[in-house]
Amino acid sequence: MSTFATILAATPAANGALPIGSGNQPFSLLEYVRAGGPLGYVLLSLSVIALGLVLRNLYLFRIAKLAPTAVSMQLSRLLRDGNIEGARRYCQDPQARSFLTGMFRAAIDRCLRTAPSERNVRAIVEESGANAIGRLHRLNNPIGIIAAVGPMLGLLGTVIGMIGAFHSIGALEGAARSTQLARFMSLALVNTAEGLIVAIPCTVIFSMFRQRIDRLAGEIGEIADSIAADLSVALDADLDQADERAPQKQLGATVS
Repeated sequence: MSTFATILAATPAANGALPIGSGNQPFSLLEYVRAGGPLGYVLLSLSVIALGLVLRNLYLFRIAKLAPTAVSMQLSRLLRDGNIEGARRYCQDPQARSFLTGMFRAAIDRCLRTAPSERNVRAIVEESGANAIGRLHRLNNPIGIIAAVGPMLGLLGTVIGMIGAFHSIGALEGAARSTQLARFMSLALVNTAEGLIVAIPCTVIFSMFRQRIDRLAGEIGEIADSIAADLSVALDADLDQADERAPQKQLGATVS
């Protein structure tokens, strides 16, 4: 109960200040934030964080960033030349770092660790891609969390305002009671509005980014299929060369 008392004491309604503009003056954004009390500033902070996350996602969730054309062409060329180790080193190069190289670095490492008889290159690449797509979705999840938390914080502010309103009904009389009741009701409704103002755009943007990730996954999948075919051919050629070298080593051992 002491926590609610502390929050109530910090609200504009509790200290007698009008929560929002007076008379016919228009309400400014700062007045709305102040009217929400401490939770208003929390919701404002969440909106700033959400804006930063949106800008980050707009920068990251692009085909030019996730699978640059130059990177995919170079990786494909190395594999067509049969240079699997060179392709592996290229995927580890910081200058070539991207979603695509991260996916194929894991795929090549797993292919090299797997016995040839059990190796399914396409399945390995698909699994590596699914893991990488999961990481993209986890980058988007904070926006969804803010979208879920916003209404809850608004509801908390509503409850706090209602507690203050009922407290003023029991503790005050006459005009003072009406004034305090109106102020706490205003606090309750402003917090609800602020929570929805944060949550509604975040919910829409979260869904849009999920669709964008799914669309990018399809585009990257087409690129990855082509590179996976080159990787499969390179691995088969490397296996054939190893089979050819084995009899020669046995013959040399016999002669010696």
